[in-house]
Amino acid sequence: MSVLLAGGGTAGHVAPLLATADCLRRRHPDARFLALGTIAGLESRLLPERGYSFVEVPRVPLPRKPSADLYRLPQRLRKAVTAARHAIEQIDADVVVGFGGYVSVPGYVAARRLRVPIVVHEQNSLPGIANRLGARWARSTAVTFPGTSLRGAVHTGMPLRSEITDLALLPDRAARRREARAELGLDPDRPTLLVTGGSLGAQRLNDVLGSCAGELLAAGVQVLHASGRGKEVALAPDVDRTRYVVRPYLDAIDTAYAAADLVVGRSGAGTVSELTALGLPGVYVPLPIGNGEQRRNAESVVAAGGGVLVDDAALDAAFVRSRVLPLLTDPAALAAASAAAAAFGVHDGAERLADLVEAAAASRS
Repeated sequence: MSVLLAGGGTAGHVAPLLATADCLRRRHPDARFLALGTIAGLESRLLPERGYSFVEVPRVPLPRKPSADLYRLPQRLRKAVTAARHAIEQIDADVVVGFGGYVSVPGYVAARRLRVPIVVHEQNSLPGIANRLGARWARSTAVTFPGTSLRGAVHTGMPLRSEITDLALLPDRAARRREARAELGLDPDRPTLLVTGGSLGAQRLNDVLGSCAGELLAAGVQVLHASGRGKEVALAPDVDRTRYVVRPYLDAIDTAYAAADLVVGRSGAGTVSELTALGLPGVYVPLPIGNGEQRRNAESVVAAGGGVLVDDAALDAAFVRSRVLPLLTDPAALAAASAAAAAFGVHDGAERLADLVEAAAASRS
């Protein structure tokens, strides 16, 4: 089997691409893989690190409004499609798998012209322009969240990295929770809140949760707070730093998840998918910019009882006091929210998507 992968620019595209490629490589050790990407994207570093060949295609942003970029689009797209076509021919691809983003569009166009089957995976509840186009031509279209409006959509969930799926399938999560807390220098027996804004952090979360540190600790809980590189959490001088632990970045996020009872964070598709796969309740604070996809990502699991949704502007000390603390300190409420999150979650998204890729590749032969 020969697979061309297209999707880059952000972790939201690259992470599921890598998880799917790893799954296919486990199933087919002799398969050939080639990925499209841009030098400026994360894929230029992450793909070679994982052993996947990478071909650069020109970056082709799709303008949402009339602009000079719109007039330059045809020439840019022609160059990018030519590069994608050469990549398909280079490995004689049986299937093109796209994850959205700038590099997917030339991959989809080239595949359609060469009559190579296309499989699309959409991460967000609100599809992007690239995947709305790709879904029109795709043999299979996979979506992370049920109800995503794409032609012929099949719910597969998000392809997740093996560290997350291994934790999700662990038979004794309670024992792992105690171990993880000890590894992180935390009390194995205290309720634990994880706060994370992702690798870049979220200053709003840092400011609000940091201001509540005294109340959180007084309620008997402990906090592991990933501030983001270059960002700080301002704590009062009397706050016990052994119970409110601030780190700029968590290298092993699976260990942090294993230690946590509740997570406060943004609601990117990857975060929502990871938390629900692990049965972790979330306090979701959607990024207040963009087209509203982060709110949409979290709405269904919150409606099912697997978390709480709060606007960025509404997150304050009063909210932490009235909504976060009561949930974190009520074992029965936490257990119910955890069960609801787990019922919504999917831990085998990579396997489900790999099934669709294999079927599409077989259809060409």
